[in-house]
Amino acid sequence: MQSLPQDPPLERHPPDGPPPVVHPLAVLIADAAAGRFPAVDGGWRRGVNGLGGAHDPRVIVVLAGPDAWIDSQDVLLTGRGSGAAPAGAGLRLVERPDLAAHHRALFAARIRDRPRVLGYPDRRRSAVVVFSGGLAGLTEIGFELEPERRGSGGGPGLIRDALSSLPAGQLVVAAVAPGNAASLRAAMTAGFSPIGSMQLFRRARS
Repeated sequence: MQSLPQDPPLERHPPDGPPPVVHPLAVLIADAAAGRFPAVDGGWRRGVNGLGGAHDPRVIVVLAGPDAWIDSQDVLLTGRGSGAAPAGAGLRLVERPDLAAHHRALFAARIRDRPRVLGYPDRRRSAVVVFSGGLAGLTEIGFELEPERRGSGGGPGLIRDALSSLPAGQLVVAAVAPGNAASLRAAMTAGFSPIGSMQLFRRARS
């Protein structure tokens, strides 16, 4: 089985090669995940109030341009891989190519890099986890539990099982719509912490 996607190294690089290209936002997110937040100054280069105006829908529409795809404004959360799968027991989640048509997997394939679709070994289960190269090149997780299993702790369990597939300490980001209270609570129960917000858009092709 191939290893799951790794987030780029932030402090070291192979001695026999050039330093890896690390997106500045990846460094900012890693610092925030460790409790080191940038100073709050309200500044923003586009000339609006950065304390709230940057997410004014009118500003986003201007930035995105006419006929653009604009996603919801999401809560940005960070978590860590646990590497907690017992030795010799195998991973709790396995490759599930049969779930590639799930809407979570299709969404990740459209906007992220190298999506990998995972699920439980029991093929009767349709809970899905998608690990991808996401925001700033970091490992990003998407997930969805079967509707009939919601409300009984299955969501946090799914996320914890996913994190056990990653090396202990590996940084993981998740973007959850604030209105999706169930997923937001599941992610936080599983150990994710909110560090900010984000909004994706894609300009229309000319």
